[in-house]
Amino acid sequence: MKADTHISPATFDVRRAASDALLVVLAGEWKTRSGLTDVGAVRDALRGDTAVKRVSFDTAALRGWNSGLLAFLLKCEELCQHENVASDRSSLPRGVQRLMKLAEAVPVQADVHRAQSPAGFVERAGLVWLRLALATRENVRFLVECAIAIGNLLRGRATFRRRDALMLLQQCGAEALGIVALIAFLVGLIMAFVRSLQLGRFGASIYVADMVAIAMVREMGCMMTAVILCGRTGAAFAAQLGTMKVNQELDAFTTLGIAPVDFLVAPRVVALFLMILLLTVFADLVGIVGGSLVAMSMLHLSALEYWQETLRALNLTQFSTGVIKSLAFGLIVAVTACLRGMQCGSNAEAVGRATTSAVVTGITWIIIADAVFAVVFQALDI
Repeated sequence: MKADTHISPATFDVRRAASDALLVVLAGEWKTRSGLTDVGAVRDALRGDTAVKRVSFDTAALRGWNSGLLAFLLKCEELCQHENVASDRSSLPRGVQRLMKLAEAVPVQADVHRAQSPAGFVERAGLVWLRLALATRENVRFLVECAIAIGNLLRGRATFRRRDALMLLQQCGAEALGIVALIAFLVGLIMAFVRSLQLGRFGASIYVADMVAIAMVREMGCMMTAVILCGRTGAAFAAQLGTMKVNQELDAFTTLGIAPVDFLVAPRVVALFLMILLLTVFADLVGIVGGSLVAMSMLHLSALEYWQETLRALNLTQFSTGVIKSLAFGLIVAVTACLRGMQCGSNAEAVGRATTSAVVTGITWIIIADAVFAVVFQALDI
Protein backbone atom coordinates (compact mmCIF):
# COMPACT_ATOMS: atom_id res chain seq x y z
CA MET A 1 0.00 0.00 0.00
CA LYS A 2 1.15 3.49 -0.76
CA ALA A 3 1.00 6.11 1.90
CA ASP A 4 -1.57 8.81 1.44
CA THR A 5 0.42 11.86 0.48
CA HIS A 6 -2.61 14.05 -0.14
CA ILE A 7 -2.66 17.15 2.00
CA SER A 8 -5.98 18.91 2.35
CA PRO A 9 -5.71 22.68 1.80
CA ALA A 10 -6.12 25.13 4.64
CA THR A 11 -9.53 26.77 4.66
CA PHE A 12 -11.65 28.81 7.02
CA ASP A 13 -15.24 29.94 7.13
CA VAL A 14 -16.87 32.79 9.06
CA ARG A 15 -20.30 32.11 10.61
CA ARG A 16 -22.62 33.64 13.17
CA ALA A 17 -22.61 31.45 16.28
CA ALA A 18 -24.97 33.55 18.35
CA SER A 19 -26.58 36.96 18.37
CA ASP A 20 -23.34 38.62 19.54
CA ALA A 21 -20.69 36.04 18.54
CA LEU A 22 -18.77 35.28 15.37
CA LEU A 23 -17.39 31.78 14.73
CA VAL A 24 -14.27 31.19 12.58
CA VAL A 25 -14.22 27.53 11.44
CA LEU A 26 -10.69 26.28 10.65
CA ALA A 27 -10.18 23.15 8.53
CA GLY A 28 -7.41 21.34 6.65
CA GLU A 29 -3.64 21.42 6.94
CA TRP A 30 -2.50 24.85 8.18
CA LYS A 31 1.15 24.76 7.14
CA THR A 32 3.53 27.60 6.31
CA ARG A 33 3.49 26.79 2.62
CA SER A 34 -0.31 26.58 2.40
CA GLY A 35 -1.62 28.57 5.38
CA LEU A 36 -3.88 31.55 4.81
CA THR A 37 -2.88 34.94 6.14
CA ASP A 38 -5.64 37.10 4.64
CA VAL A 39 -8.20 37.99 7.30
CA GLY A 40 -10.32 40.11 4.96
CA ALA A 41 -13.39 37.90 5.43
CA VAL A 42 -13.19 38.25 9.21
CA ARG A 43 -12.74 42.01 8.89
CA ASP A 44 -15.75 42.34 6.58
CA ALA A 45 -17.89 40.29 8.94
CA LEU A 46 -16.95 42.41 11.94
CA ARG A 47 -17.48 45.72 10.20
CA GLY A 48 -20.71 44.58 8.59
CA ASP A 49 -22.38 43.66 11.87
CA THR A 50 -21.88 45.99 14.80
CA ALA A 51 -23.71 43.58 17.12
CA VAL A 52 -20.76 41.18 17.22
CA LYS A 53 -18.91 41.42 20.56
CA ARG A 54 -16.92 38.18 20.54
CA VAL A 55 -14.96 36.02 18.09
CA SER A 56 -14.41 32.32 18.74
CA PHE A 57 -12.72 29.53 16.78
CA ASP A 58 -13.75 26.00 15.77
CA THR A 59 -10.82 23.60 15.19
CA ALA A 60 -12.70 20.29 14.97
CA ALA A 61 -11.78 19.89 11.30
CA LEU A 62 -8.16 21.06 11.77
CA ARG A 63 -5.78 18.28 10.66
CA GLY A 64 -2.40 19.90 11.25
CA TRP A 65 -0.76 23.26 11.87
CA ASN A 66 2.48 25.13 12.29
CA SER A 67 3.49 28.80 12.14
CA GLY A 68 1.04 29.44 9.30
CA LEU A 69 -1.89 29.00 11.68
CA LEU A 70 -0.20 31.21 14.29
CA ALA A 71 0.27 33.99 11.76
CA PHE A 72 -3.42 33.86 10.87
CA LEU A 73 -4.59 33.81 14.47
CA LEU A 74 -2.32 36.68 15.50
CA LYS A 75 -3.75 38.78 12.69
CA CYS A 76 -7.24 37.92 13.86
CA GLU A 77 -6.26 38.98 17.40
CA GLU A 78 -4.90 42.27 16.11
CA LEU A 79 -8.10 42.83 14.14
CA CYS A 80 -10.24 42.12 17.22
CA GLN A 81 -8.28 44.63 19.27
CA HIS A 82 -8.67 47.23 16.55
CA GLU A 83 -12.46 46.65 16.34
CA ASN A 84 -12.81 46.47 20.15
CA VAL A 85 -14.10 42.88 20.02
CA ALA A 86 -13.24 40.09 22.47
CA SER A 87 -11.39 36.98 21.29
CA ASP A 88 -12.07 33.50 22.67
CA ARG A 89 -9.10 31.09 22.49
CA SER A 90 -10.56 28.30 24.61
CA SER A 91 -11.27 26.02 21.63
CA LEU A 92 -7.77 26.34 20.14
CA PRO A 93 -5.19 23.55 20.66
CA ARG A 94 -3.13 23.96 23.81
CA GLY A 95 0.09 24.24 21.85
CA VAL A 96 -1.35 27.11 19.84
CA GLN A 97 -2.51 28.88 22.98
CA ARG A 98 0.93 28.59 24.60
CA LEU A 99 2.72 29.90 21.52
CA MET A 100 0.33 32.83 21.21
CA LYS A 101 0.94 33.76 24.85
CA LEU A 102 4.68 33.52 24.25
CA ALA A 103 4.43 35.74 21.18
CA GLU A 104 2.50 38.34 23.14
CA ALA A 105 4.98 38.20 26.03
CA VAL A 106 7.97 39.17 23.80
CA PRO A 107 7.68 42.79 22.60
CA VAL A 108 8.76 43.76 19.10
CA GLN A 109 12.06 45.54 19.47
CA ALA A 110 11.62 47.71 16.39
CA ASP A 111 8.35 49.13 17.73
CA VAL A 112 9.95 49.82 21.10
CA HIS A 113 12.80 51.75 19.47
CA ARG A 114 10.41 53.73 17.28
CA ALA A 115 8.31 54.67 20.29
CA GLN A 116 11.26 56.15 22.15
CA SER A 117 11.69 59.89 21.90
CA PRO A 118 15.04 61.23 20.65
CA ALA A 119 17.62 61.83 23.34
CA GLY A 120 18.23 65.39 24.44
CA PHE A 121 21.54 67.24 24.57
CA VAL A 122 22.17 66.47 28.24
CA GLU A 123 21.46 62.77 27.74
CA ARG A 124 23.73 62.56 24.70
CA ALA A 125 26.52 64.37 26.53
CA GLY A 126 26.13 62.04 29.49
CA LEU A 127 26.32 58.98 27.23
CA VAL A 128 29.48 60.33 25.57
CA TRP A 129 31.17 60.90 28.93
CA LEU A 130 30.04 57.51 30.16
CA ARG A 131 31.51 55.76 27.11
CA LEU A 132 34.71 57.79 27.51
CA ALA A 133 34.99 56.81 31.17
CA LEU A 134 34.41 53.13 30.40
CA ALA A 135 36.96 53.20 27.56
CA THR A 136 39.52 54.95 29.78
CA ARG A 137 39.05 52.39 32.54
CA GLU A 138 39.42 49.52 30.09
CA ASN A 139 42.55 51.04 28.54
CA VAL A 140 44.16 51.66 31.94
CA ARG A 141 43.37 48.11 33.03
CA PHE A 142 44.97 46.74 29.86
CA LEU A 143 48.09 48.86 30.40
CA VAL A 144 48.38 47.59 33.98
CA GLU A 145 48.04 43.99 32.78
CA CYS A 146 50.75 44.62 30.17
CA ALA A 147 53.05 46.11 32.80
CA ILE A 148 52.51 43.09 35.05
CA ALA A 149 53.20 40.72 32.15
CA ILE A 150 56.44 42.56 31.28
CA GLY A 151 57.41 42.47 34.94
CA ASN A 152 56.88 38.70 35.02
CA LEU A 153 59.06 38.41 31.92
CA LEU A 154 61.89 40.42 33.51
CA ARG A 155 61.71 38.21 36.61
CA GLY A 156 61.95 35.06 34.49
CA ARG A 157 58.31 34.05 34.96
CA ALA A 158 57.18 34.43 31.37
CA THR A 159 54.38 32.08 30.29
CA PHE A 160 54.79 32.33 26.52
CA ARG A 161 56.84 29.91 24.45
CA ARG A 162 60.34 30.82 23.32
CA ARG A 163 59.75 29.72 19.74
CA ASP A 164 56.73 32.03 19.53
CA ALA A 165 58.90 34.94 20.67
CA LEU A 166 61.58 34.10 18.08
CA MET A 167 58.97 33.90 15.33
CA LEU A 168 57.59 37.31 16.33
CA LEU A 169 61.10 38.77 16.34
CA GLN A 170 61.54 37.56 12.78
CA GLN A 171 58.16 38.96 11.69
CA CYS A 172 58.80 42.35 13.29
CA GLY A 173 62.44 42.63 12.26
CA ALA A 174 63.90 40.63 9.40
CA GLU A 175 60.70 40.47 7.35
CA ALA A 176 60.28 44.26 7.57
CA LEU A 177 63.77 45.14 6.34
CA GLY A 178 62.74 45.38 2.70
CA ILE A 179 59.92 47.90 3.05
CA VAL A 180 61.83 49.92 5.66
CA ALA A 181 64.87 50.12 3.39
CA LEU A 182 62.79 51.21 0.40
CA ILE A 183 60.92 53.96 2.26
CA ALA A 184 64.00 55.23 4.10
CA PHE A 185 66.03 55.34 0.88
CA LEU A 186 63.33 57.33 -0.92
CA VAL A 187 62.90 59.71 2.02
CA GLY A 188 66.63 60.42 2.18
CA LEU A 189 66.80 60.87 -1.58
CA ILE A 190 63.85 63.28 -1.64
CA MET A 191 65.17 65.38 1.24
CA ALA A 192 68.58 65.67 -0.41
CA PHE A 193 66.99 66.60 -3.74
CA VAL A 194 64.81 69.34 -2.20
CA ARG A 195 67.69 70.77 -0.15
CA SER A 196 70.11 70.71 -3.07
CA LEU A 197 67.86 72.98 -5.17
CA GLN A 198 68.00 75.68 -2.51
CA LEU A 199 71.53 75.32 -1.13
CA GLY A 200 73.07 75.01 -4.59
CA ARG A 201 72.13 78.63 -5.34
CA PHE A 202 74.28 79.88 -2.47
CA GLY A 203 77.24 77.59 -2.99
CA ALA A 204 76.46 75.69 0.21
CA SER A 205 75.86 72.28 -1.35
CA ILE A 206 78.04 70.57 1.22
CA TYR A 207 75.43 71.26 3.91
CA VAL A 208 73.01 68.90 2.23
CA ALA A 209 74.83 66.15 4.12
CA ASP A 210 74.18 67.92 7.43
CA MET A 211 70.47 68.36 6.78
CA VAL A 212 69.88 64.82 5.56
CA ALA A 213 71.85 63.26 8.41
CA ILE A 214 70.23 65.31 11.18
CA ALA A 215 66.71 64.94 9.76
CA MET A 216 67.03 61.18 9.34
CA VAL A 217 68.63 60.54 12.73
CA ARG A 218 66.45 62.86 14.80
CA GLU A 219 63.09 62.68 13.07
CA MET A 220 62.45 60.88 9.80
CA GLY A 221 64.17 57.58 10.54
CA CYS A 222 62.22 56.77 13.69
CA MET A 223 59.00 58.36 12.41
CA MET A 224 58.85 56.51 9.09
CA THR A 225 59.86 53.23 10.69
CA ALA A 226 57.11 53.56 13.29
CA VAL A 227 54.48 54.39 10.66
CA ILE A 228 55.55 51.42 8.52
CA LEU A 229 55.42 49.03 11.47
CA CYS A 230 52.06 50.43 12.52
CA GLY A 231 50.56 49.73 9.10
CA ARG A 232 52.32 46.41 8.65
CA THR A 233 52.98 44.72 12.00
CA GLY A 234 50.43 46.55 14.13
CA ALA A 235 47.61 45.69 11.73
CA ALA A 236 48.75 42.06 11.73
CA PHE A 237 48.74 41.93 15.55
CA ALA A 238 45.23 43.38 15.73
CA ALA A 239 43.93 40.99 13.08
CA GLN A 240 45.54 37.96 14.73
CA LEU A 241 44.19 38.71 18.20
CA GLY A 242 40.81 39.74 16.81
CA THR A 243 40.48 36.49 14.88
CA MET A 244 41.43 34.52 17.96
CA LYS A 245 38.71 36.30 19.91
CA VAL A 246 36.13 35.58 17.19
CA ASN A 247 37.13 31.90 17.28
CA GLN A 248 36.86 31.98 21.10
CA GLU A 249 40.51 31.02 21.48
CA LEU A 250 41.03 33.76 24.07
CA ASP A 251 38.19 32.30 26.14
CA ALA A 252 39.86 28.90 25.84
CA PHE A 253 43.12 30.34 27.22
CA THR A 254 41.25 31.85 30.16
CA THR A 255 39.44 28.57 30.82
CA LEU A 256 42.78 26.75 30.92
CA GLY A 257 44.14 29.26 33.44
CA ILE A 258 46.46 31.02 30.95
CA ALA A 259 46.31 34.81 30.91
CA PRO A 260 45.96 35.96 27.28
CA VAL A 261 47.95 39.12 28.02
CA ASP A 262 50.90 37.11 29.34
CA PHE A 263 50.80 34.50 26.59
CA LEU A 264 49.89 36.61 23.55
CA VAL A 265 50.41 40.31 24.21
CA ALA A 266 53.71 40.33 26.13
CA PRO A 267 55.83 38.62 23.42
CA ARG A 268 54.41 40.93 20.75
CA VAL A 269 55.17 44.05 22.77
CA VAL A 270 58.70 42.92 23.54
CA ALA A 271 59.41 41.86 19.95
CA LEU A 272 58.25 45.14 18.45
CA PHE A 273 59.99 47.16 21.18
CA LEU A 274 63.33 45.53 20.41
CA MET A 275 63.07 45.36 16.64
CA ILE A 276 61.99 48.95 16.07
CA LEU A 277 65.29 50.12 17.58
CA LEU A 278 67.34 48.07 15.12
CA LEU A 279 65.10 49.01 12.21
CA THR A 280 65.40 52.70 13.08
CA VAL A 281 69.21 52.57 13.00
CA PHE A 282 69.01 50.67 9.71
CA ALA A 283 66.60 53.28 8.29
CA ASP A 284 68.96 56.10 9.33
CA LEU A 285 71.84 54.54 7.44
CA VAL A 286 69.80 53.79 4.34
CA GLY A 287 68.37 57.33 4.30
CA ILE A 288 71.85 58.82 4.50
CA VAL A 289 72.92 56.58 1.62
CA GLY A 290 69.98 57.82 -0.43
CA GLY A 291 70.96 61.41 0.24
CA SER A 292 74.57 60.70 -0.75
CA LEU A 293 73.51 59.48 -4.18
CA VAL A 294 71.79 62.78 -4.90
CA ALA A 295 74.72 64.77 -3.53
CA MET A 296 77.24 62.91 -5.64
CA SER A 297 75.18 62.89 -8.83
CA MET A 298 73.66 66.39 -8.78
CA LEU A 299 76.00 68.42 -6.55
CA HIS A 300 79.19 66.66 -7.69
CA LEU A 301 80.34 66.00 -4.15
CA SER A 302 82.71 63.12 -3.57
CA ALA A 303 81.74 60.24 -1.32
CA LEU A 304 84.54 61.18 1.09
CA GLU A 305 83.35 64.79 1.40
CA TYR A 306 79.77 63.72 1.99
CA TRP A 307 80.59 61.18 4.71
CA GLN A 308 83.04 63.49 6.46
CA GLU A 309 80.40 66.23 6.62
CA THR A 310 77.82 63.69 7.84
CA LEU A 311 80.07 62.55 10.69
CA ARG A 312 80.83 66.17 11.56
CA ALA A 313 77.11 66.99 11.84
CA LEU A 314 76.15 63.99 13.94
CA ASN A 315 76.90 63.35 17.58
CA LEU A 316 75.69 61.09 20.36
CA THR A 317 72.95 63.53 21.38
CA GLN A 318 71.45 63.58 17.89
CA PHE A 319 71.54 59.81 17.73
CA SER A 320 70.06 59.38 21.22
CA THR A 321 67.01 61.51 20.45
CA GLY A 322 66.05 59.24 17.56
CA VAL A 323 66.63 56.11 19.64
CA ILE A 324 64.45 57.37 22.51
CA LYS A 325 61.68 58.28 20.10
CA SER A 326 61.84 54.91 18.37
CA LEU A 327 61.47 53.02 21.65
CA ALA A 328 58.45 55.12 22.62
CA PHE A 329 56.90 54.68 19.17
CA GLY A 330 57.44 50.94 19.36
CA LEU A 331 55.55 50.71 22.65
CA ILE A 332 52.73 52.82 21.23
CA VAL A 333 52.35 50.67 18.11
CA ALA A 334 52.51 47.35 19.98
CA VAL A 335 50.18 48.28 22.84
CA THR A 336 47.65 49.99 20.57
CA ALA A 337 47.51 47.08 18.15
CA CYS A 338 47.14 44.47 20.88
CA LEU A 339 44.53 46.55 22.70
CA ARG A 340 42.37 46.88 19.59
CA GLY A 341 42.74 43.17 18.91
CA MET A 342 41.65 42.26 22.43
CA GLN A 343 38.69 44.66 22.16
CA CYS A 344 37.50 43.08 18.91
CA GLY A 345 33.88 41.99 18.57
CA SER A 346 32.59 38.56 17.64
CA ASN A 347 32.32 38.63 13.84
CA ALA A 348 34.41 39.16 10.73
CA GLU A 349 33.34 42.79 10.37
CA ALA A 350 34.59 43.50 13.89
CA VAL A 351 38.03 42.15 12.94
CA GLY A 352 38.20 44.60 10.06
CA ARG A 353 37.17 47.48 12.30
CA ALA A 354 39.73 46.48 14.93
CA THR A 355 42.50 46.36 12.34
CA THR A 356 41.58 49.76 10.92
CA SER A 357 41.29 51.26 14.38
CA ALA A 358 44.70 49.88 15.36
CA VAL A 359 46.41 51.56 12.40
CA VAL A 360 44.60 54.89 12.72
CA THR A 361 44.98 55.07 16.50
CA GLY A 362 48.63 54.04 16.36
CA ILE A 363 49.59 56.66 13.77
CA THR A 364 47.65 59.33 15.64
CA TRP A 365 49.44 58.61 18.91
CA ILE A 366 52.78 58.50 17.11
CA ILE A 367 52.24 62.05 15.83
CA ILE A 368 51.11 63.21 19.28
CA ALA A 369 54.12 61.62 20.96
CA ASP A 370 56.46 63.18 18.41
CA ALA A 371 55.00 66.60 19.14
CA VAL A 372 55.47 66.04 22.88
CA PHE A 373 59.10 65.00 22.31
CA ALA A 374 59.68 68.13 20.21
CA VAL A 375 58.46 70.36 23.04
CA VAL A 376 60.44 68.47 25.68
CA PHE A 377 63.67 68.46 23.66
CA GLN A 378 63.24 72.16 22.94
CA ALA A 379 62.77 72.88 26.62
CA LEU A 380 65.87 70.83 27.44
CA ASP A 381 67.83 72.52 24.61
CA ILE A 382 68.61 69.19 22.98
